[in-house]
Amino acid sequence: MEENKKQQLSLDLKPEVARGSYSNLAVITHSRSEFIVDFATVLPGLPKPEISNRIIMTPEHAKRLLNALQDNIIKYENNFGIIDIEMPRRDGGAPQGGGTFDLGSFGPFGGPAKN
Repeated sequence: MEENKKQQLSLDLKPEVARGSYSNLAVITHSRSEFIVDFATVLPGLPKPEISNRIIMTPEHAKRLLNALQDNIIKYENNFGIIDIEMPRRDGGAPQGGGTFDLGSFGPFGGPAKN
């Protein structure tokens, strides 16, 4: 019976992390052994997005994150309604649905990323 209980996980949340950071752009790359997610913010008047956080994880953890996000989005939409992700078309036509977009539609960001 004890084996069926969910394992409790105690997390330490430092105040500087608890504040969080806003991101409206995620750039995802991968190799055979890692997924890298760079979080940035695109705002009017700023010359280019600045990466505020980089998360590196194994492919297995990336898939677990995908499943957890999917589960939470389903719960969110059941409570608050469908999340509309239509993106404007570059040619000015009617918006199109989709989960990704072309970074080129944002214009140049000032050259290659700096590490």
